[in-house]
Amino acid sequence: MTEQKPQKEKTEKMIPRIDTRLRKHIVTIPEEIYDATGILILGRRIKSLVFSTDVAIIRNCNADAVLAVYPFTPQQVISNAIITSSSIPVFCGVGGGTTTGARVVMLAKDAEALGAMGVVLNAPTSNQVIRMIRKVIDIPIIVTVLNEQTDIEARLNAGASILNVSAAARTPEVVAHIRKNFPYVPIIATGGPSKESIRQTVAAGANAISFTPPTAMELFHGLMSRYREEAVKISDLPIVEE
Repeated sequence: MTEQKPQKEKTEKMIPRIDTRLRKHIVTIPEEIYDATGILILGRRIKSLVFSTDVAIIRNCNADAVLAVYPFTPQQVISNAIITSSSIPVFCGVGGGTTTGARVVMLAKDAEALGAMGVVLNAPTSNQVIRMIRKVIDIPIIVTVLNEQTDIEARLNAGASILNVSAAARTPEVVAHIRKNFPYVPIIATGGPSKESIRQTVAAGANAISFTPPTAMELFHGLMSRYREEAVKISDLPIVEE
């Protein structure tokens, strides 16, 4: 009788992968983000958000969604361009700092009409403005949190759906502080500059991670280096005369 060897247990699922010759060069998110639980929004699980308004990068990355926040007064034409160009859901910044009051409410309403999955408010946004926005839109309101001193309960009571923690190097600490007092609140947080900082932020309780992709200049640097090497090889080839 032949002794049968025990079968090895499968520890990982085999995931079919399809790439194309022209589109396999994309910006990929760090795999550490996959350890996050994600946030289910309208039936779609969001674990990773690319922090960018560059439509070329947005169209060539594997993030679950876009965090389209920029340091200028929000404009509908910008939101429309990003939402129209994107193949993934977009969370649009609608102000709340320099831009405030009725204008923010109008921008939030327009963002929903354009197809945004949610709107993002800056940290200085008043609870009154959040309440005004909540009355006119149905999509999630994401409120930015910078430190532990933020009155989270007041934000949630005003109508905030998700917290966006952006506290630089202290992000894991702020996330842990919020998670201790609000175990079920959805949290998006910046992942930081390294894989270790992402792991710490996820371990602290962040449900989703936003990451900043390389700039177009940085991506071009690697691509142009490769082109130069290929150009040298081609120039070394002998010239064949007919």
